[in-house]
This record gives sequence, C-alpha cells and structure tokens, in this order.
Amino acid sequence: MAAAMKSVSSVVITQNSDIEDALSAALEHIPLEPLVRGKVVAVKPNDTWASKEDTTGVTQPDTLGGVLRYLKAFGPRELVVTGGSGAAQTEDVFRVSGMMDVVNAEGDKFFDHNRPPFKDVQLEYEPPKDVQGPQKTVKVNPRVLEYETLISLAQLKLHETATVTLSLKNIAMSFPAADYYGHPRHSQKAPNVFFADMHSFIAAMAKRFHIDLAIIVGHPAMIGSGPLGGYPVESGIMIASTRRRCCRCRWSATTRFSRTSCPPPLGSGKAGAGTNRH
Repeated sequence: MAAAMKSVSSVVITQNSDIEDALSAALEHIPLEPLVRGKVVAVKPNDTWASKEDTTGVTQPDTLGGVLRYLKAFGPRELVVTGGSGAAQTEDVFRVSGMMDVVNAEGDKFFDHNRPPFKDVQLEYEPPKDVQGPQKTVKVNPRVLEYETLISLAQLKLHETATVTLSLKNIAMSFPAADYYGHPRHSQKAPNVFFADMHSFIAAMAKRFHIDLAIIVGHPAMIGSGPLGGYPVESGIMIASTRRRCCRCRWSATTRFSRTSCPPPLGSGKAGAGTNRH
C-alpha cells in the first residue's frame, strides 16, 4: 500500500501543551514549499511591549524558535525576523522577552522596520460608507516592500479598540514606522488617523501588505482586556492558515465570540483583503 499522503488544509487548529508540537502538527498540513523555498521570508511576531516582569503580551521565545526552525527546513533564501513595536523600542522588547536570544541562536536576521529611511505607500479604500479610509498613505521602512513571503505570527488576545489582536492587526499596526509616527503611534509625533477608523485602516493595510501565512498562538492567550494588562491563559491553541480572514473566523469559533460580534475588519472583503495572492 502506498504511503498515505498528508492532507492539505486552508485552516488548521491544533492544541498541545508543548507549543512546538502544536506548531509542527499544524504546519505539516500547510503547503509551505512554494511559500518558503528560495524566498526572502519575513516572520513578524507580536512585539507590542514587554518588561522583565511581564512578557505575556508578546510572542514567546519557544514559539518564535519553533517557527524559525520549521521554516528553515524548506530552504528560504533569507529568513528575517521583522519587528516594529508600538509602545516601546523594538530591540528592547526583543531583548527582555527573550526573542532576541532566539534570533541570535538560530543565526537568523533581525530587522527593526520602525527605523528610517521612510517611504510613502499609498493605501486603497472602497467607497461604501463602512469604509471611511481617512489614512490615504502610510510611512514604512522600504525594506518591508522587499519581503517575498510575509508570515504573521500573532498572539491570541483581546483588544480594547480592535476587539481582538490577530493576524491582520499584527501587521497593519506595526508596519507604520513608529520612529516617524511616535512611540506609541497615537502619540501623534507625526499626524495620523490610524485610530479614527481602525477597521478600515487594517483592511487597507491587509490589501497592500499581503499576509502569506497567518499563525495565531494561544501561548499564552489573553482575556479580560488587552492588548496588555489582561489575564494570560495557557491554551496551547495553534491556528495556521494561508487564508487570513478564515483564520480569524476560526478563532471566533474557538471562543465565546460570534462572527457578528467579532467580524473581520469592516470593509476587508470590499477592500480586497479577503483573498491571497497564493
């Protein structure tokens, strides 16, 4: 009998107290070869803020290490861990959280996309009333435009403004360069209206900066409040998908949120964020 072929899925959900085992069990069902082989691959962990006393709001070192090791087996041309903290300096967050130790140990590259130089990128919105789109352009470091495969490695967290912190927000609210806009970005060092219509902004950013693989990790998850200061809960949940909005919907199915109380960012379908170039 021929060896059974591994199934390939659009969305995979696993649960294991060993997060690296949960990761492997999920990613073995994702077609990584065309995403990674010979490509410049960027992994964006959650790096919003951390201190020596509290690292529960960011990606954990064992999660990041597991992802990097798994990806390297597929032969990327370059593997970059790209960070852009909003509430602190990115290198400080990586250092106190232990993520920088992982990057160094794995021999991969670290890049802080908050730093200059800055380049204006146009954002596109659709005209319906639920997509206001006040932020027409965004300043980013041009290095992020060179990533051939973008992997969002997000934490499973509630968020007081966006409802949840998942894959789309992990990119959309990090790529705007905080050295230009301010730490945090709502400090208005440079004027911006990201928060005036956050869901529309996230949708437009998702359209412009395509997420090729979304990974959401509940190690730990955060409930009660967020993105910081909530209650960390070890869930062992791992969700992986090459379809970003599906990943979000499956997350809502694993929680007490309904799809109506935890929708995709308003207009994300209309803005073209619901499809993937792969």
